[in-house]
Amino acid sequence: MTKLKVTTLTAVAALALSACATAPSAPESALPSRAEGQLASAEAAGVAQAAVPKDWWRLYNSPDLDALVETALSNNRSLAGAAANLEQVRAGLTEARAALLPSTTATAGGQYVRDPSFAPGDVETDVYSLGFETAYEVDIFGRVSSSVEAARQDAAAAEAAYQSASLMVAGETARAWIDYCAGNIQLETAQSNYKLQEDTLGLTRTLFDAGRGIRLDVVQAEAALRRAEADIPSVRAARDAALFRLARLTGQTPKEMSQAVPACESMPQLVSLLPAGESASLIARRPDVRQAERQLAGAAARVGIATANLYPSVRIGGSVSTASLGGTQDMFSNDGVSFGIGPLISWNFPNITASRAQLKAAEAGVDVALANFDETFLTALEEAEVALTNYAAEKERYAALEASLRAAEEAAELARTRYRIGTDNFLSVLDAERTLIETRTSLAQSEAAKASAEINLFMAMGGGWAE
Repeated sequence: MTKLKVTTLTAVAALALSACATAPSAPESALPSRAEGQLASAEAAGVAQAAVPKDWWRLYNSPDLDALVETALSNNRSLAGAAANLEQVRAGLTEARAALLPSTTATAGGQYVRDPSFAPGDVETDVYSLGFETAYEVDIFGRVSSSVEAARQDAAAAEAAYQSASLMVAGETARAWIDYCAGNIQLETAQSNYKLQEDTLGLTRTLFDAGRGIRLDVVQAEAALRRAEADIPSVRAARDAALFRLARLTGQTPKEMSQAVPACESMPQLVSLLPAGESASLIARRPDVRQAERQLAGAAARVGIATANLYPSVRIGGSVSTASLGGTQDMFSNDGVSFGIGPLISWNFPNITASRAQLKAAEAGVDVALANFDETFLTALEEAEVALTNYAAEKERYAALEASLRAAEEAAELARTRYRIGTDNFLSVLDAERTLIETRTSLAQSEAAKASAEINLFMAMGGGWAE
């Protein structure tokens, strides 16, 4: 049997064996199946079981909010960095896939040389050469396919990380807009409280000037007015801070945002029940859970790489070259052309201990990735349940404060009337108005907290991003 036939049979056998090589599968976690069904706090929160849409912020039916979120998703700088990182990882996947193709090398050279080994009289001459080599690694033990699979899972994990960053940017932009709107509402409330105290001070002065009041009432009313006045700057500063945060999230300067920010005098309201979905589907919706899932699959693929490193690698290569002395006219004659084809087997046998250690490390990496997936999924469940509980609690608190405000307004009006006609002293007015101011302020804060709880819930549910 000729050498060429032996080489061909070796190549065919290697290719047949390569078909049997497969990367190990990632271990499955039992947690998602144990978490199937409705979230524990969903019923109390009064949410719908509908799927969370990807563009969940549109459920507020607010064109201003829609525009701000779209601007943030286009211009946010941290998101731009995540996008660039994703492109880097995808380039790595392309590089890994290149190992599935033969590698090629072409050479060409021309030299003027002096070599005494040449024939007499030709010690100095021109030497021209051309060469072409190709080699293909036969993936008998799955090293190449496992490398590609690991790179593919890395790319999927990077894409999930980008989606997680997108969810964060969209959520924080919506929260900043809500905080800005809430700041305007709270500023209006603080100004209304100031106006209430200003009217009360005017009443005490009128009664004092008419001889029906006392100086103490005037002084106490003025002190209450100054307290109400003192609340206004801090509320304005909190509103402006939300505006500046909105500027950063949308990739603008504070000055640009101050000049372009839309007016907002009422809190954005959901046009339907807040959708929550089911607990087990958090895997499909939460990008961080999908990222952990892909990292687990990537760790399993790296076990395949480490396993393949325990065995020989087989490359089939071929080369063609030609050389000519003194000129190019003889480069393609039979005397100048040489070629070779055959397998190259390499095995890192003396360092098999190191390869086994690498395999052990890769297997431990799978255990780490599985534990990380479980922890990420449990954290997602915790955040979803906490978000639902807080949302339900804030809705109850807001409803109670609304009822309290109606009673406080009536009590303050009665106290002022009784003081005006001399039936009650000014302390009852102070007490009633203090309760009214505190309830007004608490209601405005609760409205903002309820809206923020909605954003928290959307983000805890994954914002609808899916594969």
